[in-house]
Amino acid sequence: MNDWQTIRPTKGWQMIDLGELARYRDLLYFLTVRGIKARYAQSVLGVGWAIIQPLFSTLVFTVVFGNLARVSSDGIPYALFSFLGLAPWTYFSSTLNESANSLVSNAGLITKVYFPRLVLPLSAALSKLLDFAISLSILVFFMIYFQVAPGWGLLALPLLLIILLTTSLGLGMILSAMSVQFRDVKHALSFVVQLLMYAAPVVYSTSAVPQAWRFWYSLNPMVGVIEGFRAAFLDRPLPWDLIWPGAAVGAFLFVFGMFYFRRMEKVFADVA
Repeated sequence: MNDWQTIRPTKGWQMIDLGELARYRDLLYFLTVRGIKARYAQSVLGVGWAIIQPLFSTLVFTVVFGNLARVSSDGIPYALFSFLGLAPWTYFSSTLNESANSLVSNAGLITKVYFPRLVLPLSAALSKLLDFAISLSILVFFMIYFQVAPGWGLLALPLLLIILLTTSLGLGMILSAMSVQFRDVKHALSFVVQLLMYAAPVVYSTSAVPQAWRFWYSLNPMVGVIEGFRAAFLDRPLPWDLIWPGAAVGAFLFVFGMFYFRRMEKVFADVA
């Protein structure tokens, strides 16, 4: 007796089938590993690029914004200040770009075999965690050089990582579903990501933001994540007034992204 299943399109707004996703965990693992290997395949430096890119970005930001523009860094050495902003931001921006294009770049796979399509943007987000982990290891050397020690705020690091991951994946699911039907998303995304960087405190401190705008500014999830990272690693009070509003928005984006992705899933194979 053949063990087969009839696949029917979903109707209306439905939640992601987490049980089905769990059954395809081996595929998720394979695609995550494939994403890591493909990124550094036939590369002379290999994972060394995950070290060079944040270091050069930090150098450029330190010279341009720290030395020439003299942007305030709240008394923190600007190299350390900018690196603590670039580490989570680089993960967010690279995950957004890769997950948004994950469906289009795997169109051949989508049209030939069935599997939970969420595996594609999720594997893109997970594969970028290696680069992020390497960035955090570089941070150790920065802290030793500048003689800075972290405090108890590091206990909040898992929460900040969850906010970072859910925000990145939530937006990634929304944009990946949109990019299947609207190829303009791919072309506009790189430009939009550059603009978004200046809407987060990557090169400047939140102390430069007027108090009247602080709450609305905190609705950007990356604001609380970046300032939370700086506070955690520099033994400063955690800015909960920036973290919680952003966490709420990040959770909303994640939940809405799952529902929207599920709703659009039925047309992926037709228009990919």
